[in-house]
Amino acid sequence: MEKTKRVILVSGMSGAGKSTATRILEDMGYHIIDNFPVQLVSLLVDMIETSTDPRYSYIALSTSAQDFALFLSGLKGEGIEVQVMFLDANDAVLLHRYKSTRRMHPLLLSNTCNTLEEAISVERSMFSHIANNGSFVTIDSSFSDEKEFRKKIEQYFSKSSVPTFSISFISFGYKYGVPMDADMMIDVRFLPNPFWVVKLRPYSGNDPQVYNYVMDKPETQEFIKRLLAFTDYAFEQYVKEGKNHFTVAIGCTGGQHRSVTITNFLYDHYKEKYNCYKEHRDEKEWIRNEQ
Repeated sequence: MEKTKRVILVSGMSGAGKSTATRILEDMGYHIIDNFPVQLVSLLVDMIETSTDPRYSYIALSTSAQDFALFLSGLKGEGIEVQVMFLDANDAVLLHRYKSTRRMHPLLLSNTCNTLEEAISVERSMFSHIANNGSFVTIDSSFSDEKEFRKKIEQYFSKSSVPTFSISFISFGYKYGVPMDADMMIDVRFLPNPFWVVKLRPYSGNDPQVYNYVMDKPETQEFIKRLLAFTDYAFEQYVKEGKNHFTVAIGCTGGQHRSVTITNFLYDHYKEKYNCYKEHRDEKEWIRNEQ
C-alpha cells in the first residue's frame, strides 16, 4: 500500500508566528511552500500524488486568511492527509508585535483596511466563518517564547508520529488572560483556595502539600466525579468525530494552586488512554510577580 503523504496547511492571524512556524517545520524535515498561487492548487495536488520526489511526502504550505478556505477545500487527493496548524495570539499581542517590528499588516498593504486595529479585526472575522473539521490544531503564541513554540509544534506535527487523538491540559490564571487555543475552559475558582493558607501560599499544585490540600476537600471530590463523567463521554465523542487534538484549559485566579492541581490530576488520569501533554502557563509568572 502506498504511503500517505502529509500536507500541513499553516495559517492563522498575521503576526502570530507563521514565519517562525514554517522555519521550525523545515528543521523537522518538511518541504516549505510559501506564496503559492491558490489558483494552481489542483496542479499542486496532482504533483503531490504522482511525484516520487521525497520532498513531496511532507509539505508545509503557508497561506493567508484570504486564500485559506480555498486551499483547505482544494487540497483533496487520494493518499494525501491534510492537517491544519492555526496560529493565533490575542489582539494586544498582535498590535505590540507589529508596532515593535514596524512591519505592515498584509491587509494594510493591500489597501483593504486603513488602520492596524481594523486589519486585525477584519482578518479575525475572515477566519471566524471557517468551520473546524477536526484536523485543526490551534496554537496560541501569545505567551510562548520560541523554545515553547517549537516544543508545541514538535509535539503535534512530528513526522514520525501517527495522528491520533491527543489532549493538552493547560493551567492558567484568569488575571493574566485566558488561553486563546482552548477547546474547553474549566473554571475552578470555586474550589477552596490554598492561597489563603499562609504556609501553602509559596507553593504550587506541583507540590504535594498543595495538591493534597485541594484534592482532599469534599468540594473537589464532588467536582471531580461530575467532571470526569462529562470529560469521559466528551473525549470518546471527539475520537469518533475524528478530531486529532483537543486543548483543555483549567483556570483559577493566579494559575498557581487550584488550576495546577486539577491539571495534574487530569493529565495523570488520562495519560494512559490518550496522548496527553500538560503545561502550567502562569506558575512562573505568579511566583515572579509575588516576589
